[in-house]
Order: sequence, then C-alpha cells, then structure tokens
Amino acid sequence: MSELSIFKNGASVPAHFKNTELSETTKALMGSAENRRISIKGGIFRMIVGSQEVAKNEDRAMNIIIVAAAPKTSRQYYAATYQEGVNTAPDCWSADGTTPNASCASKQSNACATCPQNIAGSGQGNSRACRHLHRLAVVLENDAISGDVYGLTLAATSLFGKGENGKMPLMQYAKLLGAHGMNITDVVTEMRFDTDSATPKLVFRAVRPLEIAELEAVKEHGQTLEAKEAITLSYAAPSTAPREEPEELVFVQTAKAKPAPVAEVVSEPVVREKKATATPTSMESVLAEWAD
Repeated sequence: MSELSIFKNGASVPAHFKNTELSETTKALMGSAENRRISIKGGIFRMIVGSQEVAKNEDRAMNIIIVAAAPKTSRQYYAATYQEGVNTAPDCWSADGTTPNASCASKQSNACATCPQNIAGSGQGNSRACRHLHRLAVVLENDAISGDVYGLTLAATSLFGKGENGKMPLMQYAKLLGAHGMNITDVVTEMRFDTDSATPKLVFRAVRPLEIAELEAVKEHGQTLEAKEAITLSYAAPSTAPREEPEELVFVQTAKAKPAPVAEVVSEPVVREKKATATPTSMESVLAEWAD
C-alpha cells in the first residue's frame, strides 16, 4: 500500500480537489471531526480515520516523511488495566514530561522525575507504570506533495536506545541527522518493525533527501491544523476521552493497588554516540553510508 485511496478502482484524489474547502453539506454529514493516524497494532501498519481502520500495509517497512513533532516527550499514567475500546483519559499525564498537567484527574506527584510511578518496579516486573510517548505528524512518501497528514504516536521502545546497521530508535536517528546538518523533515524516512522485539517496535533510517518541491510541500504540511492537532497531547473529560495507547506495549498495567516504591530521581534515557571520524562531504554520501 503506497497511499490511501477512497475510490474503488484505487485512484488517487485528483490534484484539483486537494485542499478544497468543504461544503456545508459535507460538514453536516461528517458530524464531529475525525483525525487520521497510523497504528502499528499487531505488528501491522494500519491507517485509521476517526475510529475506523480504512486500510493496512502488511509490509515490514513503510516510507514516511516526518512533517512535525511534539516539542517534548510526554508521559501518561493509567491506574487501571487497558481495555480495548474503553475510552478514558489517563489518571495523570504530562505534555512536557516534566510536570503533570493541571487537568489531571489524579496527580501522582508535583514533578515527573521524582514521581513514584516513574520508578523501576512501579509497573509490571521492573518496568515503570508511567510511560513515555512522543507524537509525530507524518505524510506518506508517495503523497508528499498533496497527501493527508497522519498522526503517529511512539512509545519508549521506539524512542530511546541504540540501534545497529543504520536502523535506529527515533532519537538516535534524529541526532545522527542533526550531526550532519540535516533536518529530520528533509528526508524520506523508513520506519521498519524490529523483528527481534517481542512487542511491536519501530526502527528508523534515512532513504533519500527530499526534492525541492517536496521540501516546500512538507513545510506547508507542518503548519496545517491537522499536523498541529496530531502533535498536541490533550484529553477531554475522563469519561469520554480516547485512551492514548501506543501499541509498543512492554507491559500491561495492573489495577491492583501496590505499595509506593521509595522515590528516587530517575534521569531520562541518554543515547551515547560514537565520535564521528570524518564528516561526509555531501548529503548523498551520508545516505550511501547508511544503506545496506
């Protein structure tokens, strides 16, 4: 699947219909606004519009362009066990990963770093009950010029750590690009399932630099309302808010009460990078070194 089509014959939406202002008739029949996102539930790339799965890609890899990202890695904590289809806001959550949001139903601490839910062992096994997530806005490679913007939420397993053979977690990947003077929005990015992981986990690598026309389109995509909504973490009333549940689930939280662990300061995961021995002289040489 290279792009999402609404037509039976698989045709794309013609360019002259792109960015058309919706009529009042269409708006009336649409009801409430429906967002678009990419889910990786079950180790499959799934295209979701509103709450409905409209298409899926069973390939192990998918090429995207990241057009925007939340400025900070956020956090969320649920006291109850996750149940598919049950909509509820987290008991405690933080958009900036530093302090809980003022609207939290059950604030666990005044600071995320010293929160008892952020300590190893507060979740199942040695895991932490409060989890990291980062929200992205992306477009598909073949839809770079006039395609739809999708939200993509990544959990800690796809964010932190160190990869090999050019396949890296997102933050290591972004640092490598930045070290060579390149923005993550300047390249086509391959996201691939890590087949060595017991749960759905993504790794990333650069495929190619964008063409000039694509660069301009990506800048426009990043400023759209859809992109801004995709990277904004917010929750409605606890009884109606959709549960933000990234599919890279390392553990299932338990609803049973347990003694709070002794608080200790837990630093954020840090990726150590090897010093580069030489700086490539061109963007193409950088991408060539990353290729298999």
